[in-house]
Amino acid sequence: MKAISYSRYGGPEVLEYGEVRDPKVGPDAVLVEVRAAAVNPVDWKAREGYLDGMLEAVFPVVPGWDVSGVVVRPGVSVTEFGAGDEVIGYVREDFLSRGTFAEYVAAPVRTLARKPRNLSWEAAAGLPLAGLTAYQVLNGALRVGRGDTVLVHAAAGGVGSIAVQLARHLGARVVGTASARNHDYVRALGGEPVEYGDGLAERVRGLAPEGVDAVFDTVGGEALKASANLLAPEGRLASIADGEVVRYGGRYCWVRPDAEDLLRLTELAEQGVVSVHVDAAFPLERAAEAHRLSEEGRTRGKIVVTLEPQTPAAEDRF
Repeated sequence: MKAISYSRYGGPEVLEYGEVRDPKVGPDAVLVEVRAAAVNPVDWKAREGYLDGMLEAVFPVVPGWDVSGVVVRPGVSVTEFGAGDEVIGYVREDFLSRGTFAEYVAAPVRTLARKPRNLSWEAAAGLPLAGLTAYQVLNGALRVGRGDTVLVHAAAGGVGSIAVQLARHLGARVVGTASARNHDYVRALGGEPVEYGDGLAERVRGLAPEGVDAVFDTVGGEALKASANLLAPEGRLASIADGEVVRYGGRYCWVRPDAEDLLRLTELAEQGVVSVHVDAAFPLERAAEAHRLSEEGRTRGKIVVTLEPQTPAAEDRF
């Protein structure tokens, strides 16, 4: 099958478009024909080798954990999905090798849910990792509820934009950091935007003089340090970007594949609670450009790669 892969760590130039082995489908997995796969910062960090201490790389590595697509064939023990079902998935395993930047992916059932009917393939592909991250942090580490004031960093980004929407759905007031060009977008999501940079703490205090009840950090560094001083008594702090959060009494969070959580996100998308903005889409063969754009760190919403339906039909190939 055609796929993007890399055989060594490095920059976007190590990504190659070409033939790789067709996936084998285990008993608890399904073969998915990929229609779109989202780019996440973790993808290029893994490609650069930053996750080498955590995840073994089995080269060549096909990158990508997010997917939307169509089930071709279920594994022998799978009853949850059948051929023709439209699905989304956060297809992360405990090693790097069999990713979603490919014509097909063998996806464990524990990583999948049905695709939201009202989302395009591109938007649906942008939901799993970002949506699960936001959902699990808000409901788990931060325990956000009605009446809370929540500070979300990078509120216009992939995770941040969904976090703003989910926190508002939970009944919270949301203050979101964003560049000036994204302030209207953050307002449209239901947040109150504040500018990044020097004076951030004072600007947040201007909106929440008594401090915030929860901080969702997606940036780390100085933003995290400033956030720790903005918490109200009994305030909660969580970061997905910087392990130093534990020094401030907060929690460092890593998203987990969870079929039930993902199905809940599908339901929220169909109810109009959660939307996914696609900032840019590239054909699979231009995945290196998508990675470069992601590394710039100025994306509003999500970047995705797209694939056309396969010919001949997958059932004739597998």
